[in-house]
Amino acid sequence: MSRNRPRPVWPFALAGSLLVLAVLGAAGAWMFVVRGMSDPVPSVVLGIRIEASGVSVKAPTCPTDRVGRVEVHDSDSERLLWWADGPTTPEGVRGAVTLWTADGFRSASPRTRPEPLAAFLDVSVVYAGGDDGTGDVFDVRAVRAAHVPAGRYWTRDGPRTAAQIDAQLNCRGAS
Repeated sequence: MSRNRPRPVWPFALAGSLLVLAVLGAAGAWMFVVRGMSDPVPSVVLGIRIEASGVSVKAPTCPTDRVGRVEVHDSDSERLLWWADGPTTPEGVRGAVTLWTADGFRSASPRTRPEPLAAFLDVSVVYAGGDDGTGDVFDVRAVRAAHVPAGRYWTRDGPRTAAQIDAQLNCRGAS
């Protein structure tokens, strides 16, 4: 007579548990990689002021940085609205520029400020001596509605001074 002995279940439970842990580990690793790739380090913000006298922007700079070129596009149509190369004033070199003027630049487009302004202005700044730069898209209606105090610029993170905009950069080692 043969006896039917029950087989132990623990090897199957152990194998099932290891399989579940492996699947969860792989899913967790995949989520970590996907999140890391889709959630990059926050970009630096530019500031803008829109007043009756003109439109000015502030790009963040370190003491050793120089602005080389500024461009403004209509964000909806991607049409170039204005550009300028080689700021000649200390403020312009440090990223504080008035748009739609040739004063203070080695060269600039002769276009006048469009009225009305495009709904969304795409401003890009390229630093001198390379292809490195930054940019931002501004909702003109939101900027005008913000009533930014004197000495500050509108940013998507709230009003900031020029020094606060510059402070976004890690300028260690710059004199």
